Amino acid sequence: MNIVLILFLVLAICFIIKMPVSMAMLSASITYFILSGRSLGQVFTVMSGNMFSNYTMLAAPLFIFMANVMNEGEITDKLFKFCNGLFGRMRGGTAQVNVAASLIFSGMTGSAIADASGIGLMEIDQMKKEGYDPSFSCALTAASATVGPIFPPSIPMVIYAMLSGASVGKLFMGGMIPGIILSVLLMIYVAIISFKRKYPRGEIMAIRQFIKVSISAVPALFTVVLLLGGIYLGVVTPTEAGALASAYAILISILLYRNLGPVKFWRIIKKSASNTATLALLAGTSMLFSYIISLEQVPRAIASVVMGITENKYIFLMVVNVVFLLLGCVLDVSTIQLVFVPMVLPLVTAFGIDLVHFGVIICFNMMIGLSTPPFGMLLFIVSGLGKAKIRGVIREIIPMILVMLIVLILITYIPNIVMYIPNNFM
Repeated sequence: MNIVLILFLVLAICFIIKMPVSMAMLSASITYFILSGRSLGQVFTVMSGNMFSNYTMLAAPLFIFMANVMNEGEITDKLFKFCNGLFGRMRGGTAQVNVAASLIFSGMTGSAIADASGIGLMEIDQMKKEGYDPSFSCALTAASATVGPIFPPSIPMVIYAMLSGASVGKLFMGGMIPGIILSVLLMIYVAIISFKRKYPRGEIMAIRQFIKVSISAVPALFTVVLLLGGIYLGVVTPTEAGALASAYAILISILLYRNLGPVKFWRIIKKSASNTATLALLAGTSMLFSYIISLEQVPRAIASVVMGITENKYIFLMVVNVVFLLLGCVLDVSTIQLVFVPMVLPLVTAFGIDLVHFGVIICFNMMIGLSTPPFGMLLFIVSGLGKAKIRGVIREIIPMILVMLIVLILITYIPNIVMYIPNNFM
C-alpha cells in the first residue's frame, strides 16, 4: 500500500478512537518515518526547529495569558456592565448585550472558547433570570462567541499566519469588518425574535449610574486600543502587543480594580502554562505532519486534480467552503486548521487568491463549525453552562448559523469586505 495512504489511514484510526489531535498526528508521522526508513531523529528536529524559529507563534501564548488575566481579574465584568448600559433599554436588551459584549471581549481574547467560557455563564444566567428560553440563551451565546476569532486579535489567525506566512497584522485588520457585520446581523435577528417572543427589556440605568459604569470600564476598554493601536500604527509587532496588553491587564487588575491577588495570579500562570503546552504540542506535530505532506508532494497532487476540474477561482472557493463546512460538522477546529489547510494553500497561490482574504474566509468557516451540529464544541460548552438540552440549543442556533453563512458568502465573493482596511491602512 502507498505509504501516504498508510499515513492517512493511521490518522483516521486515531481520530476514530478519539485520540487527541496532537497525538494522532504524531502517531501517524512516526509510523511514516518508520515505514519509509527515515531516522526518527528527524521528528524532533522538524518539530523543534520549525516551532522555535517561528516568531509569530509567540503571540498565541501571550494572548492566552492575557485572556486568563482578564477573566480572573474580573475585567470582563466591567465590560459586561458597560454593554448593559448601552443596550439595556432595548427590548431583548440582555440578549443584545450578549452580542455586543462578545464583540468587545473578543478584541482581547481572540478565542471563541474563552468568550463562551468567560462571560458566557454570566450572560446565560442573566438571560434565564429575565425569562429567556434556556435554549435560546445558550444558542445566542455560542453564536456570538464565534465573533472572537474573527474580530482581532485572533489565535486561529496567528496559527494560520504560521502555516501560510501571511501577515498577522493584515489578518487582524481583515477580520474587523466581517466581525462587525456578523454582530450587526445577529443583533437584528435578536431584535426580531425579542419582539416576536416578547422578551423583556434589560437593565435600565440612570444617567449617573451609566456614567459611573462607563468610567469604570474605560481602563478595560483601553486594552483594545493599546493592543490594536500598537499593531496598526507599527509601534509593536503582534507578539509584542500581546506582551504589552498582558502587562497592562495585570496592572489595572491589581492597581485599579484591586481584585487580582497572589492566589488568582498563580492560577492564571498554571492555566496559561497548560493551555500553551497544549497549543505548542499541536503546533509542533502539525509542522511535522505538514513536512511529510510536503515531502510526499500531496499538495501538488491535489492541485493537479483540482486544476483539472476547474480553473475558476470562485468555483474553487465555493468547493473549499462546502468541504470545510462539512469537516466542521464532524472535526474540531485544530484538526481542520493543522491537517487540511496546508494541503490547500498551494492551490490558493495557484488561483491567485490573496492569503489574507483566504485566511479570514477559513477562520470564519471554522468558527461556524464550532457551532454546527452534531459535534460543534461550543454547543456542548454552552449547553453545559446553561444546563439546557442540546437538542433545544441546536434547534435555536440553526437560524443563527444561516446568518453566519450569509456573511461567509459575502466575504468569499466580495473580497473588498476583508481587504479594504488592510489595503488602505497597512
